[in-house]
Amino acid sequence: MTCLISACRLLAYWWIRYLANGADAARFLGVKVGRGCRIYTRNFGTEPWLIKIGDRVTVTAGVVFLTHDGSLWLIRDENGRRHRYAPIEIGDDVFVGINSILLPGVRIGNRVIIAAGSVVTKSIPDGVVVAGNPARIIKQYDEFKRLALIHYPSDRDLVGGSFRARVAKVCERQFRPGLRP
Repeated sequence: MTCLISACRLLAYWWIRYLANGADAARFLGVKVGRGCRIYTRNFGTEPWLIKIGDRVTVTAGVVFLTHDGSLWLIRDENGRRHRYAPIEIGDDVFVGINSILLPGVRIGNRVIIAAGSVVTKSIPDGVVVAGNPARIIKQYDEFKRLALIHYPSDRDLVGGSFRARVAKVCERQFRPGLRP
């Protein structure tokens, strides 16, 4: 019976995701999601009710929320095995890059960018950009914002024609420099 309920819940989740959006689907699972969010991941773990996401947050595809430490399954004595569960909280105006991992008990501040593939093992203060495994601060959010305003096109620049034509109009044509041997 439990298996049937789980299957029905999963089917309902997919319908919500298909008909509405990722934020509504996350809410269906029990994640607390703020206003104006873009949620592209499906990996909320086994305790989605322990996750809180603020306003105007983008969580890209492949992001994994871990609200428990499964390795403690190996530690047991006469009282049984050990368990660790901890919430994850994300502030407002946050971007979480593709395939990042957020570990139990971390709080992400406001105005934070987490680069693709980062592993967040500790809480992150407001107003920073982090990257790496483990994630480390690489610059301040205000510095990133200042450079973006100078170097990258705005909505006003993406006008006319098809999406492909709009992107072609503003696409960078230089590749990044290569690594030196």
